[in-house]
Amino acid sequence: MRIAVVWNSDCLGVINRFGQVCPEKYGRNAVESVMAALRDGGHETLLCEGDKTLLATLERFMPPDRQGRPSGIVFNMAYGIQGECRYTHVPAMLEMGGVPYTGSSPLGHALALDKVITKELIRAAGVPTPNFQVMRDGTEVIRELQFPVVVKPRHESTSFGLQLVHEPALLKPSVDAIVAQYDQDALVEEYIDGREICVALLGNEGIETLPLVEHDFADRPIRLITWEDKAHRAAAEPEKICPALVDEDLAKRLRDISVATFRACFCRDYARVDIRVDRAGQPFVLEINSMAALGQGASYVLAARAAGLGFPALANRIVDVALARHALSDKAVPVPARQPGWKATA
Repeated sequence: MRIAVVWNSDCLGVINRFGQVCPEKYGRNAVESVMAALRDGGHETLLCEGDKTLLATLERFMPPDRQGRPSGIVFNMAYGIQGECRYTHVPAMLEMGGVPYTGSSPLGHALALDKVITKELIRAAGVPTPNFQVMRDGTEVIRELQFPVVVKPRHESTSFGLQLVHEPALLKPSVDAIVAQYDQDALVEEYIDGREICVALLGNEGIETLPLVEHDFADRPIRLITWEDKAHRAAAEPEKICPALVDEDLAKRLRDISVATFRACFCRDYARVDIRVDRAGQPFVLEINSMAALGQGASYVLAARAAGLGFPALANRIVDVALARHALSDKAVPVPARQPGWKATA
């Protein structure tokens, strides 16, 4: 099958500069690893820029067959170039052009990228999440929030702008800094002191939960995952433990609330849910990443590896899941053998 891997390597392919420039992008090594994995799976690949040239490029590479059906699929790794809800831009183009693709729809990405809407949706679904408040200038009346609090931009990812604030007097400068830098509201939520665990999800109708990944803070004073950690620039980056050492009762709760979060936010194919577990063992969902990172050191890839899915198998499995959803494949979607600690949750 023809598979176009779409990413954003620059911000040149636009008509005008408009709104916030996307601060994140996939590294070339990660993109090339996906392409190599897909070629190993017998697919013909093409690397495409997710900009104004995309649909014309795809029309040349994967024209419809004689019955007018799609002849290929997009492996979407595009974070967007600029403006609001940037994760939605390439999927929206593909929807308009009638091109199948991996990952969440524009709706799913938009919901997951708005941390406030995510929290409201999952709370309505019965999923625990830290108490929170939206602020614009830091002078709003604080309603029932216990300090310390975590302050972060409402619409960003990769821990951009994340700050831990220990007392009310320091809240306004933190909120003001986020509003000034990112031109958006600040999300202020109660800090949950405890463990941080990621749950990787794969599938749609039958959602599989891969082995749990814990970020071990050890003796680090700042027990948060920062941008420096995710960019591998921290002096003491937390170690990732997979499978996480949790008892079966807690593991089941983590899997169940992760699946509920995935469904509440209308995500598709694959995603990662980030959870804090307090000192009493109570889990709280922080957010869901609708386009979980697929770099070789990423939590999602580590979880897949612990489940017996090497990287080539994982990339091709994501394609198979998307193909089954698009009803483009007549063959059964292969399910990798279950490994100890890996349990499917329907």
